Amino acid sequence: MGITREALILAGGLGTRLRSVVSDRPKPMAPVAGRPFITFLLDQLVCFGFQRAVLCLGHLGEQVPSVLGDRYGTLELLYSFEQVPLGTAGALRHAAGMVHGGSVIAMNGDSFCDLDLRRLDEAHRTHRAPATVSVLQQSDRSRAGTLTVDSTDRVVRFESRSLDPGPGLINAGIYLLQREVLDAIQPDRAVSLEEETLPALVARRQLFAWRVEARFIDIGTPESHSAAQTFFDGATK
Repeated sequence: MGITREALILAGGLGTRLRSVVSDRPKPMAPVAGRPFITFLLDQLVCFGFQRAVLCLGHLGEQVPSVLGDRYGTLELLYSFEQVPLGTAGALRHAAGMVHGGSVIAMNGDSFCDLDLRRLDEAHRTHRAPATVSVLQQSDRSRAGTLTVDSTDRVVRFESRSLDPGPGLINAGIYLLQREVLDAIQPDRAVSLEEETLPALVARRQLFAWRVEARFIDIGTPESHSAAQTFFDGATK
């Protein structure tokens, strides 16, 4: 397995919960600390030497290229447009033709986890698995996908949303996927990464977790969008 230097960013969600504060642009373009939220993810990729990022766009996605252009620092930017909503896994499959390497980082475009992408790559290569998901221990896991892992960090259970508000491991929204995972997603239909693809990998014992201690924020609700303003306090482009 070679070092991963490409990323797919899921930036096509409808953002219905956020529309009371951001209704005129895609959710990842919501203003945070004076600039589009997605630029913090792009900064993270630049920091760790990534070369290309493909933005998977849907709702109001035509706005994004005019703002970001075709380069961001050292990153080449490409855009994959959905004509109809394809879900999180469907969007990755739709953009798979733009991925050149054998593995790719996939990131949720509405959350940020301040982790070391090089160490994620190392953990993935150590497990030699088709897919690795970064996970965080949280005191309240009710707003995120939750996981149960065994002693080898193999994921044995994945839930797209927990009904239990107690502590546990949550999905940090950054994955390392082998190309075979993308190719196995059925094309041209809506497919959920969290509800279909990841549980299927768990059933085949092919999903591993990489545990991190890192700062995490999402902008899925007006409250979390407000919290993000101070999370990135002092950040400038």
